[in-house]
Amino acid sequence: MSELRMENLVARYGKVTALDRLNLTIKDGELVTLLGPSGCGKTTTLRSVSGFLKPDEGEIYIGNRNITDIPPEKRGIGLVFQNYALWPHMTVFQNLAFGLELRKVPLEEIKKRVRSVLSVVKLEGYEDRYPRQLSGGQQQRVALARAIILEPDILLLDEPLSNLDALLREQMRFEIAQIHKRLGITTLYVTHDQTEAMVISDRIVIMKDGKVMQDGRPEEIYLRPKNRFVAGFMGTTTFLEGTVKSTQGDSCVLKTSEGWELRGITCGGVTLGSRASAAVRPEAVEIFYSPVAAVSGQAQTENSFEAEVDSSYFTGEVIDYHFRLGGSYIRVRGDTKKILKPGEKVTVRIDPDRLPIVPAE
Repeated sequence: MSELRMENLVARYGKVTALDRLNLTIKDGELVTLLGPSGCGKTTTLRSVSGFLKPDEGEIYIGNRNITDIPPEKRGIGLVFQNYALWPHMTVFQNLAFGLELRKVPLEEIKKRVRSVLSVVKLEGYEDRYPRQLSGGQQQRVALARAIILEPDILLLDEPLSNLDALLREQMRFEIAQIHKRLGITTLYVTHDQTEAMVISDRIVIMKDGKVMQDGRPEEIYLRPKNRFVAGFMGTTTFLEGTVKSTQGDSCVLKTSEGWELRGITCGGVTLGSRASAAVRPEAVEIFYSPVAAVSGQAQTENSFEAEVDSSYFTGEVIDYHFRLGGSYIRVRGDTKKILKPGEKVTVRIDPDRLPIVPAE
């Protein structure tokens, strides 16, 4: 059983509390990502689990084994660093074999395990190369292979893709997800990249000021954020503020200060009469390229408004628009077949099924 459990972890740096009574469980075989802005506590959590930092309070367990006071090398943990930390004077084979040699594993068994792990990370035939002869993505795979060859109970990854270029980073996200599915090692992953977290994770834990803001499946975190911080941190979001006019089931109507009414999904304990924020994401907005183009009928006209183009940015796949909606602004993505100019007016419709409404701060 390789369940990882943290109970009431507190970590302080002087007067700053980096972890504030953190309670978190990662089930056997799960990949959980810690996500949040710099200083939120995600790296401190990783360092506490790895043993490189002793928390001021609380306990850490792997299964039923309390590892809080156990040295890092005896915890049964594999760690992939941000900078890979490969031995530059050693070949790929030597880098992978080093930990096994320290454990007195027989040479034939070492060769067998090196071949096996290189197959997992798709680097067969690279045994005799030095790190300087590898690309960034290949070095990252060797670092991952070095961690998993020791067959750890827990795997920790500290922003392992941050040094890669954008295209390679995107490719490696999927490869790490596939490797995890194949091996089933309980994994704690740290990143500041929202897309990366959503691609690879079974669960995402959003942190702020050493506390958990929300813990859930990627689609739950993105589509049903519990508060304004999570809604604003996940993806591109603009907010429309107002007061909750009515509630029904898991939906509610927000009346903005300008008198518009927006229907959306009730999230995070929104109540009748309370101040709330509608989290508008670009993919939830449909553009009708004429002010009168919206189709009549309740389903089509609900959440439909006239908007004016404030600015537009060509990004290749789409046009990134900033629309002026009365005194507010929203970001919308349109296709490249028709490019709107600043000052042009259109009708936009915000999909109520993709509009989280969360408590205002």
